[in-house]
Amino acid sequence: MKIEIRPQQVSDANRFFEILSNPIFIYFSIKPKTINEEKKFLRLNSKKCRNKSEFNFSIIYNRNHIGAIGIRIDQFRPYIGEIGYFIDEKYWGKGITTQAVIKLEKFIISNLKLHRIEIRMAKGNKASQKIAIKCGYKKEGIMSKMLLVEGKWYDCYVYAKVI
Repeated sequence: MKIEIRPQQVSDANRFFEILSNPIFIYFSIKPKTINEEKKFLRLNSKKCRNKSEFNFSIIYNRNHIGAIGIRIDQFRPYIGEIGYFIDEKYWGKGITTQAVIKLEKFIISNLKLHRIEIRMAKGNKASQKIAIKCGYKKEGIMSKMLLVEGKWYDCYVYAKVI
């Protein structure tokens, strides 16, 4: 299984739009309404990198673009980062996201001065809980009504790792 992460490109917009338009993504709050909206988001990546506020990557599996992973740095506590990710439904349950998290952690350790990494997920998102556990994150608690998706509030678990 060949998994890579690479910096996102504007040319990734069509694929991201395709993946995120899948109605099965009920726990993902950022859903572009158009491909142009996705391109606009992707164009901001270089500025986010320069500001050291966010680092976003595409997940490549056997040369196929299947999703995204990134880390957002807390601007008030720049020693804390939050990982987020998504992959195409066809690739769920294969351990790909777990490997992408491990690759992202290597980037974080080599390039960022973080002390703590968090992964937050809706309580119902069992797959993300498994990923966090496999990667050595510990469940720390519940954030009530933390995630808003299409007008519905979800409680979220917080998993964290100190590096």
